[in-house]
Amino acid sequence: MLLPDKAAVAGLVNNPTLISMIEGRLGTLVGRSSGYIESLPGPVKDRISGLKGLQKDHAALESEFRKEILELEKKYAEKYKPLYERRAKIVTGEVEPSEEEIAAGKEEDADEEDVKEEEAPDAEEEEEEEEEVESPIPKDAKGIPEFWLTAMKNVPALAETITDKDEEALKYLSDIQVEFIEQPGFKLVFEFAENEFFSNSLITKTYFYQDETTFDGDYIYDHAVGDKIEWKDGKNLTVRVEKKKQRNKHTKATRTVEKLIPIESFFNFFSPPIAPEDDEDEAEIPEDLEERLQLDYQLGEEVKEKLIPRAIDWYTGEALDYDELDQLDPDDLEEYEDEEDDDEEDDDEDEEDDDGDAKPKQEAAECKQS
Repeated sequence: MLLPDKAAVAGLVNNPTLISMIEGRLGTLVGRSSGYIESLPGPVKDRISGLKGLQKDHAALESEFRKEILELEKKYAEKYKPLYERRAKIVTGEVEPSEEEIAAGKEEDADEEDVKEEEAPDAEEEEEEEEEVESPIPKDAKGIPEFWLTAMKNVPALAETITDKDEEALKYLSDIQVEFIEQPGFKLVFEFAENEFFSNSLITKTYFYQDETTFDGDYIYDHAVGDKIEWKDGKNLTVRVEKKKQRNKHTKATRTVEKLIPIESFFNFFSPPIAPEDDEDEAEIPEDLEERLQLDYQLGEEVKEKLIPRAIDWYTGEALDYDELDQLDPDDLEEYEDEEDDDEEDDDEDEEDDDGDAKPKQEAAECKQS
């Protein structure tokens, strides 16, 4: 095989004009037909058109399917509602869980422990005295303090938006609910106890979908609208105050002016980016606007699809294990299994080097337990 000359490659890399010309040429080729379809006989073209007609019917059914899914989602949201309302009362300390609920939860924990033991039957058992960890929460605490803050911090996408100052305000978050609106879309409702930061007891954010669906029948995100937060004096977590002195050119008198500088905060979530209008000048559209719109929608979906349905699992951190597995594709899982197999082989080789003989796996496991 003929390898490219290093000097020629370096010359190409350092020639932005040539690279731009190549990219421009490649851009004109995207989406262009190879000419194969156009060269087919008329009857074959008609059959292809017929298949496109069938595909159009399929797309209509797919759109109908998505709409029925949305209606089904709304139906079950009403069935979930009593469970979420009881969860909120337990979290805030308004009621205590019943003995049956506690027993069911402990049974679930026991089942999970059994599964862990089955997955790692040969794991070395370390018998250590458990040190009592002093809890920062007093024994007479009401409900489950900082429940939603803790759960949110365990959701990676949400945790990245929460600052240390935000945490002080999010400690007052008592419930998060989802409501479906009449047109395609949903509303997230954040309920807060009385606090020193803002006067809102409810802060909502509504996500709207477009009326039409995609080629695959999925709804298209259109825009989001958040409530205005009524910040108390000096408590706005989304800005910092910068004070500057200004001198009057004529009187020479000075005055101090305050300028509000936007800063990173979770509460910017309620001031979502606005999609550009069709007639808006492209030069005035921020380069990262599309990325910000996508992130904003992703955060809403994280709250709706992950946090609200499984809040207790995010609070305990157990949902992180399942979330990581969901994000792995089959190839990643196979690779992970192969790595585990390689590790086992390496362990066997190490034992063979130490003892001079390869030992059966069962015998090795018994040695570890002795």
